[in-house]
Amino acid sequence: MSKIEFTSQQKQAMCRALQRYLEDELDVEIGQFDSDFLFDYIVSKFGPAFYNQGLSDAQAVMQRRMLDIIDEFDEISQISEF
Repeated sequence: MSKIEFTSQQKQAMCRALQRYLEDELDVEIGQFDSDFLFDYIVSKFGPAFYNQGLSDAQAVMQRRMLDIIDEFDEISQISEF
């Protein structure tokens, strides 16, 4: 499995969101260094579950689309004696 990676800008934004959440909801202040470690922990522990769910959702969409395409093929097929 490939590693879940984000750009440095994405990671910084998500770390800031973590810091705000902890401060607003739990009255806990953490610095950038600690938020980086917390973010890395969350990504390593929970990221694969979110990733797999995203793949499962995408697969379900693709399966529905393929069924629609198959139905359309059936609609345009013609009767042939050969």
